[in-house]
Amino acid sequence: MLKQALAHNGLIAILRGVRPDEAEAIGQVLYQTGFRVIEVPLNSPDPYTSIRTLRDSLPADCLIGAGTVLAPAQVEQVKAAGGQVIVMPHSDAKVLRAAKAAGLYLSPGVATPTEAFAALAEGADVLKLFPAEQMGPGVIKAWLAVLPTGTLLLPVGGVTPGNMPVYFDAGAKGFGLGSGLFKPGMSVDQVASSAQAYVAAWNALN
Repeated sequence: MLKQALAHNGLIAILRGVRPDEAEAIGQVLYQTGFRVIEVPLNSPDPYTSIRTLRDSLPADCLIGAGTVLAPAQVEQVKAAGGQVIVMPHSDAKVLRAAKAAGLYLSPGVATPTEAFAALAEGADVLKLFPAEQMGPGVIKAWLAVLPTGTLLLPVGGVTPGNMPVYFDAGAKGFGLGSGLFKPGMSVDQVASSAQAYVAAWNALN
């Protein structure tokens, strides 16, 4: 279902710092704009409540996940809150195995081909190229030449509507969007405007 959601819209909303009291309204505007994967990093205020709020308030075709998952125990907490996707900044095998054992989708962070192959061997569904801004689009093209056919490599970090075409031309089939999409303190209208800009850029590529 994760790959299906990304085929509909390859943009993942990363709501670092979102508060539970604003999660539903922001989730609704993102869904209406076209997003089908929303991530709440665990270093946000009361993240499990926000995950539960998003899961309960959005349609089933929108996957809700947790980011910055660092330990196997957090995987179980995410699942209990209704989360369906585990997103990591790294590629710790213990966390990967916990996520797969829990039946959750998995997007670990990778910064080398060795990490990418190891993550796929542990059952990663998609790979998070992080931090993309430090590696550039050339890495995507080079890695996809050797990774298994069909591997989804998603740049995260410094992605803007303006540089999305360069990454896309290199082979990226989706993007994780952080502070360029949402920052703490933004109004719902500001999030909507930002989301629309990203979706317009994505639609222009497809």
